[in-house]
Amino acid sequence: MTSSEKSGAATGTLRGGPRRRRVRAGGGRGAPLPLLVPALIGLAFLVVPLVALLVRAPWRSMPEQLTSAEVWQALRLSLICATAATAVSLVIGVPLAWLLARVEFRGRGLVRALVTLPLVLPPVVGGVALLTSLGRNGIVGKWLDAWFGVTLPFTTAGVVVAEAFVAMPFLVISVEGTLRAADPRYEEAATTLGASRFTAFRRVTLPLIAPGIAAGAVLAWARALGEFGATITFAGNFPGRTQTMPLAVYLALQSDPEAAIALSLVLLAVSVAVLAGLRDRWMTAG
Repeated sequence: MTSSEKSGAATGTLRGGPRRRRVRAGGGRGAPLPLLVPALIGLAFLVVPLVALLVRAPWRSMPEQLTSAEVWQALRLSLICATAATAVSLVIGVPLAWLLARVEFRGRGLVRALVTLPLVLPPVVGGVALLTSLGRNGIVGKWLDAWFGVTLPFTTAGVVVAEAFVAMPFLVISVEGTLRAADPRYEEAATTLGASRFTAFRRVTLPLIAPGIAAGAVLAWARALGEFGATITFAGNFPGRTQTMPLAVYLALQSDPEAAIALSLVLLAVSVAVLAGLRDRWMTAG
């Protein structure tokens, strides 16, 4: 080894070891074939149906399809009910998320499992569960009808209830995760300065978790907008009263497939808009 090579080796040792070639993330190599092939198949499985929807869309008759009174009626009802369901989820879901994240109590794991159960429960089963609980002969619904004259099934309010039932877990999970990531010492500092726990929650915690609440609300709204199974089971499919956009798509598919595709494109556009609104949370590799 020459003197210059020894000097370079010594310098490299002093700087933390011999120099190494920089390697790109992922090892700088292409994906192995046994992983690349199923990955591309999975991508095609998810993307091709959406592309087919765009290819088969009746673009020439689209304005006529989307300007009909029935479509606007269903779209208006969908937007109103999804927004109302999201509001209901915010009012009762945020306190529930705070309870799961901040309060230690026996059976908290079971409560969390029950809260997330509508995520995996078949929507039709959720509709049947709502009927058996809030129907006219349900364990709660019969008292609502007898005491207050309130009947929820097959009404617009029933649509809101069905959508809130399946959408609220998205909000609760999002807000609970944000609460667990937030430092509870800010709340403790507020309480030591004389603020009540509710004041600390309102003035300190809510501003901290506002992004998580917003993300959960958007996800809940999108889920409520696309709800079908629980809605048709609990609220029925009555135009102008309970027929939302997914139900209108189902009905149109039986008689006018082009109209069903046009309505599906509207819901697809809404879904893309939701993803675009949540791009910082779901569409970036932080």
